[in-house]
Amino acid sequence: MAKYKVEICGIDTSSLRTLKNDEMVKLFKAYQSGDESVKELLVYGNLKLVLSILKKYQSKVDNLDDLFQIGCIGLIKAIDNFDLSYDVKFSTYSVPMIDGEIKRYIRDNNAVRISRSIKETAYKIIKFKDDFVIQNNREPSTDEIVKYLGIPEYEVSNAYMSLKEPMSIFDPIYSDGEDEIYLLDQLEDKKDNPDMDEILNLRKALNKLKQREKDILISRYVIGKTQMEIADEIGISQAQVSRLEKNAIENVRRLST
Repeated sequence: MAKYKVEICGIDTSSLRTLKNDEMVKLFKAYQSGDESVKELLVYGNLKLVLSILKKYQSKVDNLDDLFQIGCIGLIKAIDNFDLSYDVKFSTYSVPMIDGEIKRYIRDNNAVRISRSIKETAYKIIKFKDDFVIQNNREPSTDEIVKYLGIPEYEVSNAYMSLKEPMSIFDPIYSDGEDEIYLLDQLEDKKDNPDMDEILNLRKALNKLKQREKDILISRYVIGKTQMEIADEIGISQAQVSRLEKNAIENVRRLST
């Protein structure tokens, strides 16, 4: 497979035509007025959109043919649900739907099994994000997702983690052209698990921290937020968050010994 080309069996992707915006509007008006014959023109006129999305997956799967078919399903759903009154380009509307369809297929056919409840939460987040982007032209914040779904913030974090594709321990993470470093080389061997006394001491130490220090540690190491995200939320600089985090860690070490 060429580096910048997506190859699909049975389709000459280089000859695919892309519809112009005025052509797209005309076809959608006809389709939404009941003319089913133009649907095929809308599908074929947007196949390059599916191919452009598949480029980011070509290094992650052996055969793109299945993903192309799934992407086409997402495209058809986008065509069936698109409304010209949205006042957005069809590509803006359809890309999240096509990409979401592909991601769901990859997750559902993955060897790593995710619990049904976490999957359902992830799907709800994807649906909310897709609708939110269309209506507001921006991604929703974590707080907006939490408020809409009515779930704890850590559940949003867990759902996001379930969306990530698993990595092989033999995946290269660095190369200088000669030697490569693999993920396996960076994994720590943790044979000694903490005993119950250590866990209790750590919990007591956390409870003795100032509330702000405790909140920062939970946000950083339980929820998984960045220092910049925390700084924006509590209205201080990233440098101050870094300093508070460092002090909190030192205090936990001191109080738990």
